[in-house]
Amino acid sequence: MSMMELKQQLKLSQQLVMTPQLQQAIKLLQLSRMELVDMVREELMENPVLEDLLEVPSRSGEVQGEAGEGLEKQAISVDGKVVSEAPVLPNDVNEESTAPKDAEKKVEEIDWDRYLENYTLQAATPSFRPDTEELPSVEATLTKRTNLFDHLMWQVSLSDFTDDEKRFAALVIGNLDDSGLLKDVSCEELAQQAPLDPEDAEEVLKMMQEFDPVGCCTRGLQECLLVQTRYLGLGELAEKLITEFMPQLENKNFPQISRALNLPVEEVYEAAKEIAELDPRPGRNYSGDEPQYITPDVYVYKLGDKYFVVPNDDGLPKLKISGFYRSALAADQRAREYIQSKLRSAQWLIRSIDQRRRTIIKVTEAIVEKQREFFDKGVAYLKPMILRDIAEAVGMHESTISRVTTNKYVHTPQGIFELKYFFNSAIKRLADEDVASEAVKQEIKKIIAEEDPKNPYSDQKIVELLGDRGIVIARRTVAKYREMLGILSSSKRKQYF
Repeated sequence: MSMMELKQQLKLSQQLVMTPQLQQAIKLLQLSRMELVDMVREELMENPVLEDLLEVPSRSGEVQGEAGEGLEKQAISVDGKVVSEAPVLPNDVNEESTAPKDAEKKVEEIDWDRYLENYTLQAATPSFRPDTEELPSVEATLTKRTNLFDHLMWQVSLSDFTDDEKRFAALVIGNLDDSGLLKDVSCEELAQQAPLDPEDAEEVLKMMQEFDPVGCCTRGLQECLLVQTRYLGLGELAEKLITEFMPQLENKNFPQISRALNLPVEEVYEAAKEIAELDPRPGRNYSGDEPQYITPDVYVYKLGDKYFVVPNDDGLPKLKISGFYRSALAADQRAREYIQSKLRSAQWLIRSIDQRRRTIIKVTEAIVEKQREFFDKGVAYLKPMILRDIAEAVGMHESTISRVTTNKYVHTPQGIFELKYFFNSAIKRLADEDVASEAVKQEIKKIIAEEDPKNPYSDQKIVELLGDRGIVIARRTVAKYREMLGILSSSKRKQYF
């Protein structure tokens, strides 16, 4: 029978150590601009040591340093020895590195009185505000967009419906989808809930279908188009096409319709053109989300023959450490421990934000260097590039580059683009160097724009035309790119007259 025994054994091993500070820096790096603003505002509420330089008026003796400004050059020192440096991430957030074990011990040795005294002497650096950016007027920020529910309920309130009919109308409007159509529930079910006689409910529904926008409260595409056709008086032929020939209309098979109705194809085509002008989603103008305007994280300007990358700090809180708490450090031991904890948190947040800012600039500069022809000439000259290319250029891990370029935008002479936009797969050329997939998409778009509308190019023809320009690509790839561009097939692009 084997005996169990306890032994002491020394073992040397390496393991990944993710300190809270490193985790915070990684988290900040992948945040978008709006998410960063929200996170900083939350920290301002939770940490009393942090203040916003733009919101709090400066007082004598307070810290005037801006978020991260000057921190890159200044180390915290005690008796002439450096005990804490700026949080340079290992290999710039290379997640395969380990953090030193005595980092937190050194932080505890910081002389906060001397740190705050030195920090107070730093002057705030003004943020860059490009002259070309125009902020929205105050009037543009005060209005509330009318939604479909409110717009239709307002019309119900102006009608002469009874109380039961108004309850039924409210149930109908509440069950409409984003297109303004009633699809998920029947009229009879809503009539029972009102309660309202089914025949009366059908009459109320027909009246609501002529509310503005006309065609809302219908139960499908066919009924939606029919209501609009009758309201506008487009005629019996248009109604017949909608009720009996919807599949042929979708495929633009006008010869088949003309043979079935024994009518000239021109007459069928004219009726189809009128139907095409109707709105299949009448409620979309009221149901859409509010537009989200993109604010670039960095600007790329060309001065002479050189490009310069400038960070956009407008709208971001300018963090500083409040000098009000200097006097509290000497008050009592419990207050000192609490304030020191908050000071450490504030210090690491400010430095992590500065590290994020410098990393974005560094990556953008590398992208500008590798995509110089794009910035000079446009999308057609975009080169194939992958994350590894930039990672090797700046000495960072690919995962870091992925975080930096996600939801980060750059303003360039060619327009505003997400940093991810510049990473494209390669498409082979016959004699020249490979071309980026995005450039091929633009080439396809250009070919289709120049085609004869009465005789549009098929996908195979586009393949041949690209081949004449030295681009080798499969037909299914052309079809995929065409769909990504939102371009219909050749049969649906064809114009008969």
